[in-house]
Amino acid sequence: MTQIIKANGLTKSYGGVRALDAASFEVETGRIVGLIGPNGAGKTTALKTILGLTHFEGELAVLGRNPYTERDALMREVCFIADVAVMPKWLKVSQALDFVAAVQPRFDRSRAEGFLQKTDIKSKSRVRELSKGMVTQLHLALILAIDARLLVLDEPTLGLDLLFRRQFYDTIVNDYVDKERTILITTHQVEEIENLLTDVIFIQHGRIILSTTVEDLATRFVQLTATSEQAIRARQLQPFYEREVFGRVVLFFEGRPAEELDDYGETRTPTIADLFVAKMQGAPA
Repeated sequence: MTQIIKANGLTKSYGGVRALDAASFEVETGRIVGLIGPNGAGKTTALKTILGLTHFEGELAVLGRNPYTERDALMREVCFIADVAVMPKWLKVSQALDFVAAVQPRFDRSRAEGFLQKTDIKSKSRVRELSKGMVTQLHLALILAIDARLLVLDEPTLGLDLLFRRQFYDTIVNDYVDKERTILITTHQVEEIENLLTDVIFIQHGRIILSTTVEDLATRFVQLTATSEQAIRARQLQPFYEREVFGRVVLFFEGRPAEELDDYGETRTPTIADLFVAKMQGAPA
């Protein structure tokens, strides 16, 4: 597969704080990748470097280009949705379509209008008349109608209710994804997107804690639920994290086959959300 993003030793400092600390990762074509980390982990800084919005140290190529020095050419093939869709309050929906059609040669107006017809958004409505969810829908319609190779989503459903969040991701999967398009998503709501993802990247303190395909999680990680007595024996196999739930002990292992742990309790592949918590709390500061 072709690499859409390739980072090697990516570093960015603000004063004495390293927001990115020698981060290395790759994103392949046609994948849906979750960049997941707690507040202050470096997610937004990583997106800024990928979008060419800030200088960086190390090596970074996006669609084969240096995003900082070749940003104009890069942004013809990249679209971005931020955590807050910001548009002038006086702007009409039809004017938003006019503007994007004028500045973006890859924009398919009929596709955007087709998407908006499925919503309650009227072409004569002004942005100030729309709810937050409707503004996000308008933003999404504009972005999805652009034939871009990479879509970057930074907490795209922040502040939206469950219905709008579900509709948002259904639209992304049904109307956007194909083998030539790639999506990079950052979010705190891991549970809502884990069934969409093909790859995960965990980041903490600017460092990449985990970068893998979702398929590899089943062979790489095991979650064991054991009694207190079983847990005493299981700890000899060196879990990297454990917690207590309803009087039982849940232990997480990496690099051990599930069959090796069957005699110690119940085993399964951890969800991305559970693995994220285990990796974040089990990793050194």
